[in-house]
Amino acid sequence: MFLVRRMFKVKKGTARQAADIITQIGKMYEEAGLRTPSRVYISGSTVPGPSDTVYMDWIEESLKSAYRKDNPTPAKEDELFGILENQYQEETSVEFYEIYSS
Repeated sequence: MFLVRRMFKVKKGTARQAADIITQIGKMYEEAGLRTPSRVYISGSTVPGPSDTVYMDWIEESLKSAYRKDNPTPAKEDELFGILENQYQEETSVEFYEIYSS
């Protein structure tokens, strides 16, 4: 199993608004049956960490390419990512961690 963490560096002062959109994105994938429930969290406002940063993480059984032919596109994907990219996002990156179990 893997933990996938996507980080979004957003425009100054927009972390909470961006987190609302990112939460909707996570729910969209979950409702489409494409992802496990995700967590969205922020840093740099009232807690330590990089300012204006929003994180979303979720668990995957295996890592697969997002560009594979059999990967369906949820109905609101373009709309929600368009809002995020046009109004809030400056940069994004993804980290992958293998979940350790003994």
